[in-house]
Amino acid sequence: MAGGSTQPGRGVMAKALDVLSAFDGSRDGLPLGELSRRCGLPLSTTRRLAADLVAEEVLERLPDRRYVVGRRLWQLGLLARVQGDLRDVALPFLQDLYEATRENVHLAVRDGDAALYLERLHGRASVPLVSRPGGRLPLHATGVGKVLLAHSPPEVVAEVVAGAAKVTPYTITEPGRLVRELGEVRRRGYARTVQEMTLGTCSVAVPVVDAEGAVVASIGLVMATRKDPTRHLAPLRVAAGGISRALR
Repeated sequence: MAGGSTQPGRGVMAKALDVLSAFDGSRDGLPLGELSRRCGLPLSTTRRLAADLVAEEVLERLPDRRYVVGRRLWQLGLLARVQGDLRDVALPFLQDLYEATRENVHLAVRDGDAALYLERLHGRASVPLVSRPGGRLPLHATGVGKVLLAHSPPEVVAEVVAGAAKVTPYTITEPGRLVRELGEVRRRGYARTVQEMTLGTCSVAVPVVDAEGAVVASIGLVMATRKDPTRHLAPLRVAAGGISRALR
């Protein structure tokens, strides 16, 4: 349920935000009933708010009656300054990384207990993925997410480890094993996953740091499991280093 929608006395703006939050990770749209269930509002209230948001082009209603994020919300999202600045700085380095590897390239930051994807570069030969710009995926199940989690405050690590759920049969969720792996990520300077988020894929990711040496983002590559992702560590680290220097 998004944001505790059943609390009494909440205003229209808060309820509208609940409706919008329900779209997290839903690239194919949501029918009204599912939208109502996710945001925890009565069907009639959800219908009214969705209609208002469609009228303002914040949502769009498709011919099959599913709702998707509208053009206006996407435009507003591009104005998010901190994440937008990071994306703009990183994009030339991400493009070079894609040209060097021809694999899926990701840029992500930590958003609470999830990895928020700011950019993804891919081509026709890239392996299909569930990630997309603006989407959120579990920290513990993705390469970029593990880098971000390994450098998160202890309370965040404890919360994520305690609530880690399997996305595939290969997702590491055992608390002791996951904590040990995060320690390895910090020690060796990169994270690696094999089929933990999407079957048939593997990934490698490294941190991006600011002028104080704090990890502010992660960049990663995702490819088919028949390939060894660590063979691309050199260009990946060059790209991360370039972004880190450009942020100073």
